[in-house]
Amino acid sequence: MQDTKLPIYWQRAIVVAGIITIFPATTTAQTAPNIGDNAMAEHPYVGMWVTKDGQIRHELLPNNRYDEARGERESAYQGRYQVTGNYIEYWDDTGFTADGEFIDGVLYHGGMVLYRNKE
Repeated sequence: MQDTKLPIYWQRAIVVAGIITIFPATTTAQTAPNIGDNAMAEHPYVGMWVTKDGQIRHELLPNNRYDEARGERESAYQGRYQVTGNYIEYWDDTGFTADGEFIDGVLYHGGMVLYRNKE
């Protein structure tokens, strides 16, 4: 039997009452640094990421902050993020944590698939 390992973003997903909740692998979520104002300015993942239907939009800002819009609700969630290789961790300003992974130019996050906005 072949041992198949799920990608990290699925390993941490737990479906509770129809809502996907993501838990971090470590307890560093409360202590991760908010890196400088333009620490990510030249990083290839900085910019707008959107679901295919355009309903979820993540803007990864160069100052390690993000702004998530949902439908017509702009700035629905805001917080900070950290990219390590192709892995991204999010710390929402309300205390929620999540993670994701960039694979072949696509962001997989919390059961969603986001694509780089071409506009």
